[in-house]
Amino acid sequence: MRALLAAATGLALALLLVVGISALGSPTGPQSPKPLLTTVPPHP
Repeated sequence: MRALLAAATGLALALLLVVGISALGSPTGPQSPKPLLTTVPPHP
C-alpha cells in the first residue's frame, strides 16, 4: 500500500511539473538564424 501511495504521489508531481512548464509557454526573445545540425557531416 505504501508503494502505491508513493507511485501516485510521484505521478501527481510529474503531471504538475509538466502542466506548470506548459503554462509558462515558450520563452520570448530573438531566435538564432542558424538552424541546428541534425545530420552528421560526411567523413573525408
